Amino acid sequence: MRHLAYASVWVVLLFGTQAWAQEAAAPESVKPGINEKFLDPELNVEEWVNRFEVESREVFAAKSEIVERMKLSPGDRVADIGTGTGLFVEPFSEAVGKDGWVYALDIAPKFVERVEKLAEIKSLNNVTPVLCGQDDIRLAPGSIDAAFICDVYHHFEYPDQSLASIHKAMKPGGKLVVIDFNRIPGESREWTLNHVRAGKEVFRAEIEKAGFRFVNEVEVPSFKENYFLQFERR
Repeated sequence: MRHLAYASVWVVLLFGTQAWAQEAAAPESVKPGINEKFLDPELNVEEWVNRFEVESREVFAAKSEIVERMKLSPGDRVADIGTGTGLFVEPFSEAVGKDGWVYALDIAPKFVERVEKLAEIKSLNNVTPVLCGQDDIRLAPGSIDAAFICDVYHHFEYPDQSLASIHKAMKPGGKLVVIDFNRIPGESREWTLNHVRAGKEVFRAEIEKAGFRFVNEVEVPSFKENYFLQFERR
């Protein structure tokens, strides 16, 4: 019985230590709950199409300018991270051509399903929808030449982990484009100040810390609220 008691103590200590280690290692969200609505199994996709794909949305109105300034080449493999309703999937598919590939990633199963149907309807044979994790884009190492994060970086709950997975998936010298909202107290809309956790300088510093070199801020003449930053994977 004494041996059994000692064994039980060791089991408790072992599993207790493992549980503590797992808890200690678990990343902490920088904006808890910001993605809750997208993870809803009853997500109404059409509602988001009507919100995302309208002229009043700056990146929708500037879609052609954005794609042009991405400077994708035929044969490129690009990850559209946080693809949402798939706004950029078709133009990216055309830009990279039959020898390139588009990975359309999202954490929302309903958005991934929509992009899958969109690719089928439009015969986009170089598009793969991917259900990614909240802290991992789930792409193979060295599998992409470029990554595109449009109005999505502020939704990264675990930016360190997400950026690490992007860095791992990207080839050295690969291109990372981040478009997000200017958050300037006293100038930005109240919605932006409440919704977007930090400004451009903070986001840039996080991305550089993750192993990306800042290249430049690209001018998009029609932008009033957004900015376009370009980085290179070191």
